[in-house]
Amino acid sequence: MAQAKTTNTEQAAPAATYTKEQLAASKRYANRRDLIRALLEDGKAYTLKEADALIEKYMKGKINY
Repeated sequence: MAQAKTTNTEQAAPAATYTKEQLAASKRYANRRDLIRALLEDGKAYTLKEADALIEKYMKGKINY
């Protein structure tokens, strides 16, 4: 059985990154704009996975009374 060979051009491309402003303006985060603006840093780029992880971590955090 023949094995598929991978070349350097066939390797996975890096995930796209977006600025805080781009994510806040996107339809994907329309209901989370306030969180995006509060949690993400200005001038830093995030992948969608990173942004989702930060939101999830915040939402699962404990509330101090």
